Order: sequence, then structure tokens, then C-alpha cells
Amino acid sequence: MAISELQIALVGAGVSAVVVVWAYNTWQERKHRKAAESIFRGGQDDALLDGAAAGAHEGDDEERDPYDRDAFDHERREPHLPPAPELPPELKPVAAFVPAAEPLPVPPKDGPQLSALPALWADPLMDCIVDFSTAEPIPAAAVWAAQATWAGEMNKPLRWLARGSSTADWQLVHAHDAGSYVQWAASLQLVNRQGAISDREVACFIDGVAQVATEVGAAIDLPESDETVMHAVELDAICAAVDIQFVLHIVEASGGVFAGTKLRGVAEASGLTLANDGCFHARDQDGIDLFTLCNMGQERLEPESIKSLATHGMTLSLDVPRVADGAVAFDQMLASARQLSKALGGILVDAQRAPLAEAMITGIRAKTIELQQTMRDAGIEPGSTRALRLFS
Repeated sequence: MAISELQIALVGAGVSAVVVVWAYNTWQERKHRKAAESIFRGGQDDALLDGAAAGAHEGDDEERDPYDRDAFDHERREPHLPPAPELPPELKPVAAFVPAAEPLPVPPKDGPQLSALPALWADPLMDCIVDFSTAEPIPAAAVWAAQATWAGEMNKPLRWLARGSSTADWQLVHAHDAGSYVQWAASLQLVNRQGAISDREVACFIDGVAQVATEVGAAIDLPESDETVMHAVELDAICAAVDIQFVLHIVEASGGVFAGTKLRGVAEASGLTLANDGCFHARDQDGIDLFTLCNMGQERLEPESIKSLATHGMTLSLDVPRVADGAVAFDQMLASARQLSKALGGILVDAQRAPLAEAMITGIRAKTIELQQTMRDAGIEPGSTRALRLFS
């Protein structure tokens, strides 16, 4: 069948229309793609990410101590984000993530200032301290009676302190105290050489003090029991790691025994004093123990029994946490040990009964210094009131 000119014209028009539609659609697609790219890739820089990247590149040439305050500006500068580009409605997020603000510092509460409490009786590092105030003076006898129902459950030292006003000195309250006070503090020691306090004791203490406060009509702010127990466990672990006593032994050179009468004379000539615990003590000018000399056997050294004592050896002991300067105390113990050994006709040996070598002496001295530095790093000064309470 022959194709007319009209049919050819219609086919050409149809093809042209298809080409025009295709070209228009292609142009629209490329236009929208460029718009999206300008929004998501070609818009504004991220101030937080770019700042971090810049800081990282600046530190490539020289490593910076993250704790060096001088390496940073003293003025605090908050990060600033530029305004975000306007997104099409279909691309806008439903909700934006807002970082939580840092908690505000808690203002100090009214009542007794715990920093004024004497560390001998109430130390924030090692005691659970609960305080409260009353409008009128409360007799100490009333508080003592109120706490008597549960205080006996405590296996760690429990102390009550009180004062008549915010300017008065804190006093240690006892069972026969006749005073009346408006500010009170109960202090329970959390750790000693028997270990950390139990969660049951902590709960009993906190509940008990709350009960006392209720009975005297005082408002009270109680610590968290779980946090207190966790703190006690952590503190006990630190103490256990440094709770070391170094010992040296003096034994009779021929395997015989030392006579008690001679032993006492030599010890006292060396400046040692026989105490009620059955040991000789070396003390500093303030009366603080440096080291002890005890019988290697089971028998205590008593003023009367020592006259008939016959022992195979003596033990010198240095309690590392309880002396202020462990290295000095060790040097003094070593000098006394050598002096006693020579006077008694004995030999100086280590814990395995082997003659004490210079390498062992150097090692003990170095370890003493290391242990005491570990204590200081944890806020426990060796030989301090805090240390004497913790290692008791």
C-alpha cells in the first residue's frame, strides 16, 4: 500500500514530539540533581568536624599533652554552627538530636560544713558521713539512746560528733556526754585492715541515722548506699595493694638460742622500748613507731617472763603504710638489726632464713619507696592520721 505525504508528515511530527518530551525530562532531572548536590555537598562547612580536623593536622609536627593546660586558650570558646541551608519539605528531618547539657553544680546545703570536721574522726575519703541540724539544742543523751538500737551492728568504728553552733568546735560525743547540740554528724569508717564494710552495714547505718534525725525532728540528706559501698570496695583494693610489712630475722649463728636477759639488755641499749604488746618498739622523737622487734616464736616478751626466755631468733618488722618516711625507717631498722646481730652473736637472715644479701636490702628499700608513692598518688600520706586509721 502506498504511503501518502500526509502519513509521512504525521509520523515525523510524532517522532519530534517524543524527542522533545525526552529532552525536557532529561533537563529537569539534571536540574534537580544539581540542586540536591548544592544542599548536601556544596553548602556550608561543619564547624565541629573541621575544627577537629584542623586540630589533628596542627598536632602532626609536635605531639601535645592532652592535660597541658598551657597548650589551650584560657578563654572557653563554645563551638558555633553556621545556619543550615533550607531543605525541601520532603527532606526535612522529623526531629533533631540535642546533646544533653552538663549538670549544674549543686549548691552547698545548709547545716554543718563537713570540711570543718576533724579528719581524726570524720574523713570524707574513708568515712561515710551523714550530718543534720536541729532548730533547738538536742541533748547528747537523747541521740545516744536513739542510735543504740542499731549501732552495735557496725563492725567498723562509728563516731558521733556535735557542736553547739556553726562557729563552735566539733566534739566527739560519748555515752555520758551531758551537753546539748544543734549540729550533728555521724561518721562510719568504711575500710580498715579487716577489709571493706559490707553493704548490709552501710544500709543499716544510713537507715539508722535517718531514724535518729526523724526522732529529733531534723531534715537530713542521705548518701546513696550503692555508691558508698562501691567507694569502700575501691578504697580497700588500693589499701590491699600497699599493705606490706617487711621483716628481717636475727638467728643464733650456731643454731643455739638467745637468752632473754641478754636480749633485753642489748635491745634497750639500742634505744628500743618494751611495750605492752610484747614487742620492743623503735620510736621517733614524736613517739611514732618506726619498727618493732618481736620474738620469732609464739611467746610474748613480757618484763617478767623475758628473764627466763630462750629463743631461737628475733624478728624486726617495718609496717610500710604506718611510717612517714619508709626509706629512712628501713635504714634505721637495718642499722639496728646489724647492731643487735653483732651484740647477740647472731646472723641476719631473710624470710627464707637465707643470709641477707645486699641485693635483697636494695630491693626492699626500693619497694618501700614505691609502695609509699602509690599511697601518696591515692591521697593517702604514709604515717598520717588517715593512713593510721586505714591500716589499723
